[in-house]
Amino acid sequence: MTSSTDRRRPALLVLAYLAFVSLGLPDSILGVAWPSLRESFALPQALLGAPLASAATTYFLSGLLAGRLMRAMGVGGLLAGSTLLVTLGVSGYASAPIFIVFLIAACIVGFGSGAIDSGLNSYAAHHFGARHMTWLHAAYSAGAALGPVIMTAMLARGAGWRAGYTVIGVALGLLAVAFVVTRRQWSNGQTSAPVADSHGAASVEPAQEAPSASSGWSVLRSSRVWLQIVLFFVYTGVEVTAGQWSYTVLVEARGVDPTTAGAWVSFYWASLLAGRVVLGFIVERVGTVRLLRFGTVVAVMGALLFAAPGLPVWVGAIGLGVLGFALAPIFPGLMAETPRRVGATAAPHAVGFQVSAGTAGVAVVPSVAGLLGEKLGLVAIAPWIAVCAVLLLLLHEGLIAKADRGPPTE
Repeated sequence: MTSSTDRRRPALLVLAYLAFVSLGLPDSILGVAWPSLRESFALPQALLGAPLASAATTYFLSGLLAGRLMRAMGVGGLLAGSTLLVTLGVSGYASAPIFIVFLIAACIVGFGSGAIDSGLNSYAAHHFGARHMTWLHAAYSAGAALGPVIMTAMLARGAGWRAGYTVIGVALGLLAVAFVVTRRQWSNGQTSAPVADSHGAASVEPAQEAPSASSGWSVLRSSRVWLQIVLFFVYTGVEVTAGQWSYTVLVEARGVDPTTAGAWVSFYWASLLAGRVVLGFIVERVGTVRLLRFGTVVAVMGALLFAAPGLPVWVGAIGLGVLGFALAPIFPGLMAETPRRVGATAAPHAVGFQVSAGTAGVAVVPSVAGLLGEKLGLVAIAPWIAVCAVLLLLLHEGLIAKADRGPPTE
């Protein structure tokens, strides 16, 4: 790492953390805003999935184009432009006169957020090290925990859901200005990149082009790759469905006070944050596979507590927090295990498929929850989350069993 990179690293690292916080802010507040937003536009319950699907589609597209955009604009230019785009989209949320405009704004937010995510992960992989990579994702959870607090506060004051989006839009606008000012300081050059040894510890080696299989499509012949793909689909579906639908379930199905329900949703996202912070300290001691097993088992316990009928409301809310904490290590842990489980040459393609599958899970699983809520009542949504959590556990155990039968064929 060059001395110039060393000198600018602290400021850019702080900005990277703030950017990951900004990614979480708009992602977590739709569920809190939804009852008021739905009333404003006279919408059915099932349409909660529409903005999620719109944002997920353009997020996926942005990820595909991010490499070309970084080469054309540089990382700094990409981050500045993308943050401005997200600011524009959130402003569109706040001012949308009809629901179709809200959906267009979701597309803009999704495209900008996908580019920020890709650009920051690419830069961090070369400059910040494994522990900071983990904590950057914890910063996302911090933003996700803060978002419902902001929206709930605006609703409690009678300012409405548009005011909540306005506050977040102002914060994103300030971040966009910071990226514009620092855009020339971000380097897109080759440097040392952190890699993981067989025990999961980070080391530093010269960055080099990742090996790749003869064809991305040939990687899909591996059953392990497909298991990983389905795991990411189900995981993101569980995380987002719990985060986006829990407020509506608590308020409209269980009669919880809106302010209290907003606090419980923030508790869910804060638990996800706490889990990822802890992960940064203990993953190398405990081992990734053990941590993943812990997460999938405890996630089922938390989801069942949230779904169980007849229990006091506070017990279900505690279950929501347990679910958030348990889910925390799963996404980064599965990513870290991918090269070992599918093989080094297949891993670059597999990771791309996994990210795409995760984006699809964000769009599909919460939408199915909305359809179930529409047909069977909102009481069906919490059991749906529990079913998906059980499926996540079974898929991961199946992946472990397959991995134990021998090395991947490459």
